[in-house]
Amino acid sequence: MRLRILGAAGEVTGSNYMIETKNYKVLVDCGFHQGQDEEKHEGELFSYNPADIDAVLLTHAHIDHSGRIPLLVKMGFKGKIYCTYATTELVKILWKDSSNILRETAEWKSKKNLRKGLNKVEPLFGDKEVETTLELRSPVPYDEVLDIMPGLKVRFREAGHILGSAIIETWISEDEGQKARKVVFSGDLGSRDGVIEKPMAFIEEADFVLIESTYGDRLHKSLEDTRFEFQNVLKYAAKNGSKILIPTFMVDRAQRLLYELTLFQKSFPEVELPSIYLDSPMGVKTTEIYSKYINLLSRDLKKMLVKGEDPFEPENFTFVRTPDESRELNKQNSAIILAGSGMCSGGRIIHHLKHSLFKSDTQVIFVGYQAFGTLGRKLVDGLKKVRIMGEDIIVKATMNTIGGFSAHADKDDLLKWASGFPKKAQFLVVHGEPKSSDSLASSLKELGYSAWVPTMGEEIDLLIEKPHRDESWSKAASAKEEARKAFVEMEEALEEVKDLAENVDPNTINDSDYAKVIPLLKSVKALFKIITSSANKK
Repeated sequence: MRLRILGAAGEVTGSNYMIETKNYKVLVDCGFHQGQDEEKHEGELFSYNPADIDAVLLTHAHIDHSGRIPLLVKMGFKGKIYCTYATTELVKILWKDSSNILRETAEWKSKKNLRKGLNKVEPLFGDKEVETTLELRSPVPYDEVLDIMPGLKVRFREAGHILGSAIIETWISEDEGQKARKVVFSGDLGSRDGVIEKPMAFIEEADFVLIESTYGDRLHKSLEDTRFEFQNVLKYAAKNGSKILIPTFMVDRAQRLLYELTLFQKSFPEVELPSIYLDSPMGVKTTEIYSKYINLLSRDLKKMLVKGEDPFEPENFTFVRTPDESRELNKQNSAIILAGSGMCSGGRIIHHLKHSLFKSDTQVIFVGYQAFGTLGRKLVDGLKKVRIMGEDIIVKATMNTIGGFSAHADKDDLLKWASGFPKKAQFLVVHGEPKSSDSLASSLKELGYSAWVPTMGEEIDLLIEKPHRDESWSKAASAKEEARKAFVEMEEALEEVKDLAENVDPNTINDSDYAKVIPLLKSVKALFKIITSSANKK
């Protein structure tokens, strides 16, 4: 009876875990990798046979948790997909959107391959697989203990992350009469403020807890400070006629921003904001689902809806549906545009950035996590030149990062949630970049818990009490962990060097500095020859 770590170990995306006994195999989440994680895992399939999986427990709809389920179905999975009612509706939108993106990406790569005489690229899955997958959804209510199959009971609890998100409690056993072992999967946790959704549920019992660590090493600004910062950007834009671009995750973040814009207009009626646009057909559908599930929303939003006020529709607001309507927005000098994707890794935000980043009066507001390797991360890190759709774009726009709007819990929220468990609980720290995961694991240890960052492929025997690892596994895991950290550090350094090199313009170097610069460049060239030679020998 064991738990297998198959994703989101030492990385933020690709959540995938397996509960395995002699009687069944059940997955918890099966998500896509994104950003740098996507490049690292490109071409990888499953390390198990999808046809052997009996069921999937899905914490929430976000693609890094749900995105590969249609691929799982394509490769033989035929079991049920258990998730909350709201999640069953949101995944329909997200999976269909993923199918379109995969198709368009495959067509683009195929055209490039054709010119090189290479084979056509096929998408990972298509509309057919999505439709088949949708038939396997099995919605479950919050807070009820359900017998999924003999030896496995589950309960979905409010996670406060996005609409329908859940913490999943599981009671696992193999034989009749055997005492069950309780494993809790946090999924992604929201903040305790509960601005859009209800706050996360606190759980008091577990043997093992998988806890996310996206922001495991940092704190968000307070709600008051976050709103003050956001309001100042809006006031500045209104006064100067600026265009504001907000890369937006279409599930939760778009609805949160529409609500914040509504509050701003109520608080500052004297400030005339430019026209507001939500540029995404998917965002339109998602917002309609949020309005449908009033019972899952926070107390403040319920009050507004009862009064007949729509929290997701500020004044002078328009849903943008068609590509032509989206392109027309580029002609406007002053506007507030919310568009996906949230990390600027695709979607309509890309062409808005292309047409506006070079303008000094443009304001870009980042309101969510930017994974390493994404365009969003490069802009947040301050690069002055980026490549978009094959074109080099000079960055003169102002970047604003407002972390307090994140749908993820920060370090204090995570530790507060974790402290509800008894000291016997063992924490597996997942879903975070190494620095964040390591920091959260250390903080949990300071609170008196057993905590560690599992490695990809690690297996935990659920029947063994502390310590959970034998000596041989501990040494092997430690060696893997050190190698993982070194690889990540090297990869980040190379990415930063590449970005810096792309941002060097020879025309900006003074003639008198040539004698100093040329030897440095030659040294760097020699260094990379040594690195390349070493890599080729391996």
